[in-house]
Amino acid sequence: MSKKRALISVSDKSGLVDFAKFLEANNYELISTGGTFKHLKEAGLNPVQIDEVTDFPEMLDGRVKTLHPKVHGGLLAVRSNDIHMKTVEDHRIGLIDMVVVNLYPFFENANSDISLEEKVEFIDIGGPSMLRSGAKNFVSVTVLTDVKDYEKVQQEISDAGDTTLETRKILAGKVFNLTSAYDAAIAQMLMKEDYPQYLNASYQKKSDLRYGENPHQTSAFYVSTTENGAMKDFEILGGKELSFNNLRDMDLCWKVVNEFKDEMACCAVKHSTPCGVAVGTTALETFKKTFECDPVSIFGGIIGMNFKVDAATAEELNKTFLEIVMAKDFDEDALAILKKKKNLRIIKIKNPVSDAQTWVKIDGGILVQDNDTQFSEKIETVTVLKPSTEQEKALLFAQRVVKYVKSNAIVVSNGVQALGIGGGQVNRIWATQHAVERAKEKFTGDLVLASDAFFPFRDVVDFCAKEGIKAIIQPGGSVRDEESIEAANEHGIPMMFTGMRHFLH
Repeated sequence: MSKKRALISVSDKSGLVDFAKFLEANNYELISTGGTFKHLKEAGLNPVQIDEVTDFPEMLDGRVKTLHPKVHGGLLAVRSNDIHMKTVEDHRIGLIDMVVVNLYPFFENANSDISLEEKVEFIDIGGPSMLRSGAKNFVSVTVLTDVKDYEKVQQEISDAGDTTLETRKILAGKVFNLTSAYDAAIAQMLMKEDYPQYLNASYQKKSDLRYGENPHQTSAFYVSTTENGAMKDFEILGGKELSFNNLRDMDLCWKVVNEFKDEMACCAVKHSTPCGVAVGTTALETFKKTFECDPVSIFGGIIGMNFKVDAATAEELNKTFLEIVMAKDFDEDALAILKKKKNLRIIKIKNPVSDAQTWVKIDGGILVQDNDTQFSEKIETVTVLKPSTEQEKALLFAQRVVKYVKSNAIVVSNGVQALGIGGGQVNRIWATQHAVERAKEKFTGDLVLASDAFFPFRDVVDFCAKEGIKAIIQPGGSVRDEESIEAANEHGIPMMFTGMRHFLH
């Protein structure tokens, strides 16, 4: 019985020796390259070096070693095609029945602090070429890119002497799945275009999730192979596994507290909506202010803090049922206290927020936009009465929060707390009524109001005057702006225009 041939060239050598020994024991001749050849030889195996197959030496620092007709002819020849088989015989090309290749670690180095020239050296050319050749001819060739597939292949060879056609097809699909992501990562590094001709995505599955937005929906969590980000490398310090909704809410929560880089800030999120935001001077004070914003909605929610959590804050956090507590860090006492609630997820965030774009899937397409990271630098007072320094500070605080509330969005604040949040309404007056009523339930002092977009009518200003709102900030831009300005002047309410709206749909 003639030997089959397996071409092996891997950067990840885990499990390789045992798999290669299995292949040798099952009548496979091993062909190998460079470091893989040395690794197999040192393990007592008998691989053939690639240049013995090609009759051509490796060259250009190893850049050229497998790019040869005696490799690709052996992979691509269709066994049922008589002309193909006559050609490989005439040119003394031996058939290759299996390819075991994983690629140079470009993903791992694309984001590292090395030069572009060094990153380019991690671009694999021969590996993807062999994989694609073998995968195209999956009818006859088994192609392995993932060490987790060794066991399945071994089992099928043990049972039937070869892999099944269905398995070879699936493994070929994994090749193109990998190489498309690999090429996308390279393209993104080299082009640096916000909106390239082709939208490349390079994401690697981090985990399957229990379910999606609802229990009947499936889901998985993927992370970028080319970018860092707060949701990529966080550390789970305690609690249950994370869900689809947990991760989405965590992302929003962390982005809110990162709007306040120079202050201690805390945010509570429920159902992808902020239900409490506050700034303070101590950890405990900042959390308590956030809790006061909405003590009802925070139940079962997520808390994010852009500071280190101490024991006193942990004790206070444990008084409320929370799904997740996330922060930059936790002291040892705080961690011990929080871990008393075994189902509470405790998350330490390591990376800064770095998302540059938002992608929205629609049926048959995808919408891509820059993230809303800007705030207007041309804020002007449009009323006769100007806001006081304290009012202006409160308005700017509320404006930072309203950007993260679903439109139509209104935030009512006292300057250090978002006391009333009205979002997701189909008209602005309803959002205003909800936000103002919620704020007045818990606070009797001066309140200001921020809107994510312009007022289409003067009704919002009239309602604010009736309810005692002391100052307003909105983008302006309505054809009826003058009516709103006139209403604000009538009621003696200072109003500022930013010229920049912040819709979140």
